[in-house]
Formats: sequence, C-alpha cells, structure tokens
Amino acid sequence: MRIAIYGKQSASDNIEAVTTFIEKLLQSQVAITVFEHLRGPVATAFPNSAIEFFSAHNQLSGCNFLVSFGGDGTLLDATTFVRDSELPILGINTGRLGFLTEFGKDEVAEASEALLSQNYVIDKRALLKVENSESDFDGYPYALNELTVHKKDTTSMITVDVHLNNMFLNSYWADGLIISTPTGSTAYSLSCEGPILTPDNQSFIINPIAPHNLNVRPLVIPDNGQLSLTIQSRSNDFLASIDSRSKSIGCQTVIKISKAPFSINLVRRPGQSFLNTLRHKLFWGTDRRN
Repeated sequence: MRIAIYGKQSASDNIEAVTTFIEKLLQSQVAITVFEHLRGPVATAFPNSAIEFFSAHNQLSGCNFLVSFGGDGTLLDATTFVRDSELPILGINTGRLGFLTEFGKDEVAEASEALLSQNYVIDKRALLKVENSESDFDGYPYALNELTVHKKDTTSMITVDVHLNNMFLNSYWADGLIISTPTGSTAYSLSCEGPILTPDNQSFIINPIAPHNLNVRPLVIPDNGQLSLTIQSRSNDFLASIDSRSKSIGCQTVIKISKAPFSINLVRRPGQSFLNTLRHKLFWGTDRRN
C-alpha cells in the first residue's frame, strides 16, 4: 500500500499530526509519498526513511489514498492533485469547522487504522465543470464546492444574466452569484442563506450574493442541465472563483457550467453520516444558553 500525504507547512500542531500519522504508517510498512512543501519537517523527523515527495498531480500514480491535513480549504486544494483519477481522499482536520474532513487531529491513530484495516466507506461527490474562452483554471476547471462570480475594483453591483438549458432565467443585480454543488451547500452558499443539500442530491444551487432585488431567492435546479452566465460591470472585468482558485475574466465572456463527468471520492468512517455531521458541526439540538 502507498499513501500520499498533502498539507501546508504552517502551525506546529499541523506538523505534529502529520509526523504522528507517518510514524503509524511506517510501523505497518506502508510506502509514503509526501507533498513537497512538507519536505523540511518530514525529512527532519524521519531522516533515514525512504519517503518520496510529490509536487504535481501526475506524480501520484500508484498511490491508494491521499490524506489531507488541514481544513476544508486544504482538502479542496488536494482535489487539484487527485483530479479524475478517483484516488480516495481522507481528510484530517487541523483547521476549524471542517465539513469535508472526517477525522480530528487527535484521531490520527484511528485514521491510519481505518485505512490499514479497510474499515471505511467511500462517498462520491459531484463537481462543477466550468468552461470559458479566457481561462482553463490552470488545466483543472472543476469545482467540488462552487463557482462564484464577484464584482471587482468597484463598489457597484454587477449584473449576471443567467440562462438554463438555453432559456433565459434571470438577470441578477448583486455583488456576485454562487453556483454550488450539494457539497458546497454548507460552504459559501450557506453563509448567503442558501439551502443545505445532502451530498447525494442530484442538484445545483443558484444563489445571489447581496441581491438588489429582495424578492430574489436561491434556486435549486437539476444537475443534468447546463447553465450559462454573462456578466456586465462598470469595470472591464470580474473575478471568477472555483473553490479557492480565482481568475480575472473580461466582461461579456460567457461562462458555461455543467456537471463534471467524474466525481471525487471522500473517505468516511462507517456509521458517520452527513446528518451526524450537520448536527455536530452546526450544534443542532444543542442549547448553548447555559
């Protein structure tokens, strides 16, 4: 078995969790590939181990899992390495809320045991495919959470003309517009009062950011159609963000959004459902007044 480890060299507790996890794997004779940015602390902690390092997606061939150390943003970055390979991702949360991460940083022993004993379940998550004539988002125009178009270099609103399956839907006057997957329904869209969708829901969400028309509300649509967006702004361009990756794009560029032809596989422990995660992360049913 070979396990790849992704993370960012930051807080000491993050590094401590990574090195503890690697130590557990080495005890079980597991081959290990680590993200290049972690080379310093890993090489220091395990100077005599034959640990390999990667910096590009095509260097993960032969790996059985990718383990992400960090928050949801780190896991989203990890998907740009996995791409359409169907390599399962296990998230270990060293950040804050962590809707996508399955284990806490104090559960690295449990996480390693789950992989070694094959005691896990795979969740398949849908992605957005984003097409336009100006940017391919560094060769990976796919979003696990959302596509967001924002105003740029101006305090004025933008206008987003939206067509669904070649039929005009609406002109959104707003600070921006979010097109969210079910996975992304608990991310930026949720903070803009969007609905929560279960991960297996075959739908996308269209959600305006601070719309000028107060009667405009989020809309849930089937994920088997195609959306097209055209943006008008007082500036010459706008900001388009795919998960954590942003590009400046010229106005009047048509952005087409559809469901990606592949999915991302997330590892979760048996018995841990999305409903449990909602209750735990959002403190549903908890009286915090006392």
